[in-house]
Amino acid sequence: MNSGYVILSERGLIALRGDEARALLQGVISTSIERVTPTAASYGALLTPQGKYLFDFILMQIGDTLLLDTERDRAADLMRRLMLYRMRAKVEIEDQSERFEVAALVGDVAGPLGLHQQAGAARASDDGLVLIDPRLRQLGGRAVLPQGCAAAVLEGMGFSPLPHAAYEEARLALGVPDGARDLVVERSTLLESGFEELRGVDFDKGCFVGQELTARMKYRGLVRKRLMPVRLEGPPPPPGTTIRLDGKDAGEMRSSQGHQGIALLRLEQIAKAADEGVPLLADATEVIPAKPDWVNF
Repeated sequence: MNSGYVILSERGLIALRGDEARALLQGVISTSIERVTPTAASYGALLTPQGKYLFDFILMQIGDTLLLDTERDRAADLMRRLMLYRMRAKVEIEDQSERFEVAALVGDVAGPLGLHQQAGAARASDDGLVLIDPRLRQLGGRAVLPQGCAAAVLEGMGFSPLPHAAYEEARLALGVPDGARDLVVERSTLLESGFEELRGVDFDKGCFVGQELTARMKYRGLVRKRLMPVRLEGPPPPPGTTIRLDGKDAGEMRSSQGHQGIALLRLEQIAKAADEGVPLLADATEVIPAKPDWVNF
């Protein structure tokens, strides 16, 4: 596949700096901030105290500044949450969405970026950062570059501009969630959403907000539903459409494009559909699960 880039105008950036910035994040987010260095990015989330999803983000470091690549239209809410946890800590938190722009890199990206083919590998570039996607290296890469500079920098590296649909196609085929489009705020859980396999939760780091439910689901085997890619035989159902098996609730549609989508499906119902040869239906559209090779169920 040729290498290309997609400017993700829907992404925003929050910056944290100060002597206690790393300690602040370490105590509240689902991944370990120790994974984040100028040459390594990570993926994580902020949860409710009850262990339900609030925000997810890609974490990276430029100089002495930590950056959270997150949903632009929810960045202000994430900042407010972090400020509540900051209390008297020596941490500056600011929205830098207007200073940088984010691009997704699709295709064979490690060579043009001068990086090893390893999820999360990163390096400084043109007052910004380029990296292999820390969730899955198969998803390609990411670039965070000064506003208005990304196209010129990336084309200089050999990347060609692509329509937004190219990134959506790659993401949906792998079944990687896209923030609140696929994760329901204050309802979704990390393990149902693939965060363990996507390196978005660290069970060795110690306490974080929402850790108790997350750990209980893992160690007691309580995961009964999973997000996964699906093929759609019929019109794409709107997000939130109930998926049924023989009239019974089997899951719920999330984002989609054309004949690809992501759905939250009950594992028991997936197995029953396969064993009995009965279709999963979202209204009149058949929903065909396609378990990706990166998941562990």
